[in-house]
Amino acid sequence: MSIAETPIAALLRGQRTTGDGVHLVARHYKKGVRLDTHMHREAQLVYAARGTMQVTTPKGRWLVPPDRAVWVPARLEHAIDVLADIDMRTLYFDVAWLRREQRSASLEAEFVVRVSRLLHETILALFDGRNNSERTGLLVRLAMLELHQAEDSATFIPLPHEPRCRRAADIVLADPTASHEIETLAREVGTSARTLSRLFSSETQLSFKSWCQRARIAAAIERLSMEPNVPVKQLASELGYASIPAFSHAFRQVTGKTPTEYWELK
Repeated sequence: MSIAETPIAALLRGQRTTGDGVHLVARHYKKGVRLDTHMHREAQLVYAARGTMQVTTPKGRWLVPPDRAVWVPARLEHAIDVLADIDMRTLYFDVAWLRREQRSASLEAEFVVRVSRLLHETILALFDGRNNSERTGLLVRLAMLELHQAEDSATFIPLPHEPRCRRAADIVLADPTASHEIETLAREVGTSARTLSRLFSSETQLSFKSWCQRARIAAAIERLSMEPNVPVKQLASELGYASIPAFSHAFRQVTGKTPTEYWELK
Protein backbone atom coordinates (compact mmCIF):
# COMPACT_ATOMS: atom_id res chain seq x y z
CA MET A 1 0.00 0.00 0.00
CA SER A 2 1.26 3.44 -0.87
CA ILE A 3 0.83 6.92 0.56
CA ALA A 4 0.53 9.56 -2.13
CA GLU A 5 2.70 12.64 -1.77
CA THR A 6 1.11 16.03 -1.13
CA PRO A 7 -0.50 15.42 -3.53
CA ILE A 8 1.46 13.88 -6.39
CA ALA A 9 -1.49 14.38 -8.71
CA ALA A 10 -1.62 18.13 -8.04
CA LEU A 11 1.94 18.48 -9.29
CA LEU A 12 1.11 16.90 -12.61
CA ARG A 13 0.55 18.89 -15.75
CA GLY A 14 -2.91 20.41 -16.13
CA GLN A 15 -3.85 20.26 -12.44
CA ARG A 16 -4.52 23.20 -10.14
CA THR A 17 -4.16 24.22 -6.52
CA THR A 18 -6.16 26.99 -4.91
CA GLY A 19 -3.09 28.11 -3.01
CA ASP A 20 -5.05 27.71 0.21
CA GLY A 21 -4.78 24.01 0.96
CA VAL A 22 -7.24 22.69 -1.64
CA HIS A 23 -6.07 20.91 -4.80
CA LEU A 24 -8.21 20.22 -7.88
CA VAL A 25 -7.44 17.15 -9.98
CA ALA A 26 -9.23 16.06 -13.18
CA ARG A 27 -8.68 12.58 -14.58
CA HIS A 28 -10.24 10.23 -17.12
CA TYR A 29 -10.15 6.50 -16.46
CA LYS A 30 -11.28 3.70 -18.75
CA LYS A 31 -13.57 0.89 -17.67
CA GLY A 32 -11.65 -1.90 -15.94
CA VAL A 33 -8.97 0.29 -14.37
CA ARG A 34 -8.26 -0.47 -10.71
CA LEU A 35 -6.51 1.95 -8.38
CA ASP A 36 -5.14 -0.51 -5.84
CA THR A 37 -5.37 0.01 -2.09
CA HIS A 38 -3.65 3.23 -1.12
CA MET A 39 -4.11 6.30 1.05
CA HIS A 40 -3.49 10.05 0.79
CA ARG A 41 -2.15 12.57 3.24
CA GLU A 42 -5.11 14.74 2.23
CA ALA A 43 -8.84 14.14 2.56
CA GLN A 44 -10.67 14.02 -0.74
CA LEU A 45 -14.06 14.41 -2.34
CA VAL A 46 -14.16 12.12 -5.39
CA TYR A 47 -16.84 12.70 -8.02
CA ALA A 48 -17.40 10.99 -11.36
CA ALA A 49 -18.99 13.62 -13.57
CA ARG A 50 -19.59 10.75 -15.99
CA GLY A 51 -19.38 7.00 -15.45
CA THR A 52 -19.47 4.73 -12.40
CA MET A 53 -16.86 3.61 -9.90
CA GLN A 54 -16.69 1.40 -6.84
CA VAL A 55 -14.76 2.49 -3.76
CA THR A 56 -13.73 -0.11 -1.19
CA THR A 57 -12.61 0.80 2.34
CA PRO A 58 -12.21 -1.33 5.48
CA LYS A 59 -15.80 -0.42 6.35
CA GLY A 60 -17.37 -1.63 3.13
CA ARG A 61 -17.95 -1.23 -0.56
CA TRP A 62 -19.44 1.96 -1.98
CA LEU A 63 -20.99 2.01 -5.45
CA VAL A 64 -20.64 5.53 -6.85
CA PRO A 65 -22.76 6.23 -9.94
CA PRO A 66 -22.90 9.74 -11.46
CA ASP A 67 -25.42 11.18 -8.99
CA ARG A 68 -23.16 10.41 -6.03
CA ALA A 69 -19.69 11.27 -4.79
CA VAL A 70 -17.57 9.79 -2.03
CA TRP A 71 -15.79 11.50 0.84
CA VAL A 72 -12.51 9.81 1.82
CA PRO A 73 -10.76 11.07 4.98
CA ALA A 74 -7.00 11.58 5.08
CA ARG A 75 -4.90 8.41 5.50
CA LEU A 76 -7.85 6.08 4.99
CA GLU A 77 -7.05 2.93 3.01
CA HIS A 78 -9.17 2.70 -0.11
CA ALA A 79 -9.23 1.18 -3.58
CA ILE A 80 -11.17 2.36 -6.63
CA ASP A 81 -12.53 0.15 -9.42
CA VAL A 82 -13.75 1.82 -12.60
CA LEU A 83 -16.95 0.07 -13.69
CA ALA A 84 -17.73 2.36 -16.64
CA ASP A 85 -15.50 5.01 -18.26
CA ILE A 86 -15.32 7.94 -15.85
CA ASP A 87 -14.43 11.59 -15.89
CA MET A 88 -13.19 11.93 -12.32
CA ARG A 89 -13.11 15.29 -10.56
CA THR A 90 -11.35 15.21 -7.19
CA LEU A 91 -10.96 17.89 -4.54
CA TYR A 92 -8.04 17.22 -2.17
CA PHE A 93 -8.14 18.99 1.19
CA ASP A 94 -5.07 19.51 3.37
CA VAL A 95 -5.80 18.46 6.96
CA ALA A 96 -4.68 21.91 8.12
CA TRP A 97 -7.28 23.52 5.84
CA LEU A 98 -10.04 21.37 7.33
CA ARG A 99 -8.93 22.32 10.82
CA ARG A 100 -8.95 26.02 9.96
CA GLU A 101 -12.43 25.64 8.52
CA GLN A 102 -13.49 23.70 11.65
CA ARG A 103 -14.68 20.79 9.51
CA SER A 104 -12.26 17.99 10.40
CA ALA A 105 -14.28 16.56 13.31
CA SER A 106 -17.42 16.03 11.22
CA LEU A 107 -15.55 14.42 8.32
CA GLU A 108 -13.54 11.72 10.06
CA ALA A 109 -15.36 8.78 8.44
CA GLU A 110 -15.95 7.94 4.80
CA PHE A 111 -19.41 8.25 3.29
CA VAL A 112 -21.19 8.58 -0.03
CA VAL A 113 -23.14 11.72 -0.80
CA ARG A 114 -26.10 12.20 -3.09
CA VAL A 115 -24.98 14.96 -5.44
CA SER A 116 -27.57 17.70 -5.70
CA ARG A 117 -27.83 19.81 -8.83
CA LEU A 118 -26.13 22.65 -6.94
CA LEU A 119 -23.23 20.46 -5.80
CA HIS A 120 -22.87 19.05 -9.34
CA GLU A 121 -22.68 22.51 -10.89
CA THR A 122 -20.35 23.73 -8.14
CA ILE A 123 -17.85 20.95 -8.75
CA LEU A 124 -17.96 21.46 -12.51
CA ALA A 125 -17.47 25.21 -12.05
CA LEU A 126 -14.28 24.54 -10.09
CA PHE A 127 -12.86 22.84 -13.17
CA ASP A 128 -14.01 25.29 -15.85
CA GLY A 129 -10.59 26.97 -16.14
CA ARG A 130 -11.52 30.31 -14.61
CA ASN A 131 -8.58 30.91 -12.27
CA ASN A 132 -10.11 33.54 -10.01
CA SER A 133 -8.95 32.82 -6.45
CA GLU A 134 -11.87 34.57 -4.76
CA ARG A 135 -14.42 32.72 -6.92
CA THR A 136 -12.62 29.40 -6.39
CA GLY A 137 -12.57 29.88 -2.63
CA LEU A 138 -16.29 30.61 -2.55
CA LEU A 139 -17.05 27.57 -4.72
CA VAL A 140 -14.99 25.29 -2.48
CA ARG A 141 -16.85 26.50 0.60
CA LEU A 142 -20.17 26.11 -1.16
CA ALA A 143 -19.25 22.52 -2.06
CA MET A 144 -18.44 21.82 1.59
CA LEU A 145 -21.77 23.28 2.73
CA GLU A 146 -23.64 21.08 0.24
CA LEU A 147 -21.57 18.09 1.30
CA HIS A 148 -23.00 18.27 4.81
CA GLN A 149 -26.55 18.29 3.46
CA ALA A 150 -26.22 15.28 1.21
CA GLU A 151 -25.05 12.16 3.06
CA ASP A 152 -26.61 9.01 1.64
CA SER A 153 -25.90 5.31 2.13
CA ALA A 154 -28.26 3.66 -0.37
CA THR A 155 -25.40 2.25 -2.48
CA PHE A 156 -23.23 1.17 0.46
CA ILE A 157 -22.59 -2.51 1.13
CA PRO A 158 -21.12 -2.92 4.64
CA LEU A 159 -18.45 -5.60 4.80
CA PRO A 160 -18.28 -7.81 7.91
CA HIS A 161 -14.93 -8.50 9.58
CA GLU A 162 -15.67 -11.74 11.45
CA PRO A 163 -13.97 -14.43 9.32
CA ARG A 164 -16.95 -16.76 8.81
CA CYS A 165 -19.31 -13.90 8.09
CA ARG A 166 -16.82 -12.29 5.70
CA ARG A 167 -16.41 -15.56 3.79
CA ALA A 168 -20.18 -15.80 3.43
CA ALA A 169 -20.34 -12.17 2.27
CA ASP A 170 -17.62 -12.79 -0.30
CA ILE A 171 -19.54 -15.78 -1.68
CA VAL A 172 -22.63 -13.61 -2.14
CA LEU A 173 -20.67 -10.74 -3.69
CA ALA A 174 -19.02 -13.11 -6.16
CA ASP A 175 -22.50 -13.81 -7.55
CA PRO A 176 -25.09 -11.44 -6.03
CA THR A 177 -27.71 -12.42 -8.62
CA ALA A 178 -27.92 -16.00 -7.34
CA SER A 179 -30.40 -17.16 -4.72
CA HIS A 180 -28.28 -17.64 -1.60
CA GLU A 181 -29.84 -19.65 1.23
CA ILE A 182 -28.40 -18.88 4.64
CA GLU A 183 -28.43 -22.57 5.63
CA THR A 184 -26.26 -23.47 2.62
CA LEU A 185 -23.87 -20.58 3.23
CA ALA A 186 -23.59 -21.45 6.91
CA ARG A 187 -22.50 -24.99 6.06
CA GLU A 188 -19.95 -23.66 3.55
CA VAL A 189 -18.31 -21.38 6.11
CA GLY A 190 -18.53 -23.83 9.02
CA THR A 191 -21.21 -22.44 11.28
CA SER A 192 -24.96 -22.61 11.91
CA ALA A 193 -27.61 -20.58 10.12
CA ARG A 194 -28.62 -19.03 13.44
CA THR A 195 -25.04 -17.92 14.20
CA LEU A 196 -24.52 -16.57 10.68
CA SER A 197 -27.78 -14.63 10.87
CA ARG A 198 -26.70 -13.12 14.19
CA LEU A 199 -23.27 -12.25 12.78
CA PHE A 200 -24.70 -10.45 9.76
CA SER A 201 -26.97 -8.43 12.01
CA SER A 202 -24.22 -7.44 14.45
CA GLU A 203 -21.46 -6.90 11.86
CA THR A 204 -23.43 -5.03 9.18
CA GLN A 205 -26.49 -3.69 11.05
CA LEU A 206 -28.58 -5.38 8.36
CA SER A 207 -30.37 -8.70 8.36
CA PHE A 208 -28.93 -11.35 6.05
CA LYS A 209 -31.91 -10.93 3.71
CA SER A 210 -31.57 -7.13 3.61
CA TRP A 211 -27.81 -7.34 3.07
CA CYS A 212 -28.25 -9.72 0.14
CA GLN A 213 -30.92 -7.45 -1.32
CA ARG A 214 -28.59 -4.48 -1.10
CA ALA A 215 -25.83 -6.45 -2.83
CA ARG A 216 -28.27 -7.46 -5.56
CA ILE A 217 -29.50 -3.91 -6.13
CA ALA A 218 -25.90 -2.67 -6.25
CA ALA A 219 -25.33 -5.27 -8.99
CA ALA A 220 -28.36 -3.86 -10.81
CA ILE A 221 -27.01 -0.31 -10.60
CA GLU A 222 -23.62 -1.52 -11.82
CA ARG A 223 -25.28 -3.24 -14.79
CA LEU A 224 -27.33 -0.13 -15.59
CA SER A 225 -24.18 1.96 -15.44
CA MET A 226 -22.55 -0.16 -18.11
CA GLU A 227 -25.65 -1.00 -20.16
CA PRO A 228 -28.18 1.83 -19.64
CA ASN A 229 -30.47 0.46 -22.38
CA VAL A 230 -30.91 -3.00 -20.89
CA PRO A 231 -34.68 -3.69 -20.57
CA VAL A 232 -35.90 -3.60 -16.96
CA LYS A 233 -37.75 -6.88 -17.52
CA GLN A 234 -34.54 -8.59 -18.61
CA LEU A 235 -32.58 -7.10 -15.71
CA ALA A 236 -35.21 -8.16 -13.18
CA SER A 237 -35.17 -11.72 -14.54
CA GLU A 238 -31.37 -11.94 -14.50
CA LEU A 239 -31.33 -10.75 -10.89
CA GLY A 240 -33.76 -13.47 -9.86
CA TYR A 241 -36.91 -11.37 -9.39
CA ALA A 242 -40.20 -12.97 -10.40
CA SER A 243 -41.62 -9.79 -11.89
CA ILE A 244 -40.86 -6.16 -12.70
CA PRO A 245 -43.03 -4.95 -9.76
CA ALA A 246 -41.07 -7.17 -7.34
CA PHE A 247 -37.77 -5.83 -8.68
CA SER A 248 -39.00 -2.22 -8.61
CA HIS A 249 -40.19 -2.64 -5.01
CA ALA A 250 -36.80 -3.99 -3.91
CA PHE A 251 -34.98 -1.28 -5.85
CA ARG A 252 -37.09 1.43 -4.22
CA GLN A 253 -36.48 -0.02 -0.75
CA VAL A 254 -32.72 0.44 -1.21
CA THR A 255 -32.48 3.62 -3.32
CA GLY A 256 -35.78 5.40 -2.69
CA LYS A 257 -36.58 5.28 -6.42
CA THR A 258 -37.77 2.84 -9.07
CA PRO A 259 -35.13 1.77 -11.62
CA THR A 260 -36.64 4.13 -14.22
CA GLU A 261 -36.74 7.09 -11.82
CA TYR A 262 -33.20 6.37 -10.66
CA TRP A 263 -31.72 6.26 -14.11
CA GLU A 264 -33.52 9.40 -15.30
CA LEU A 265 -31.11 11.29 -12.99
CA LYS A 266 -28.05 10.21 -14.99
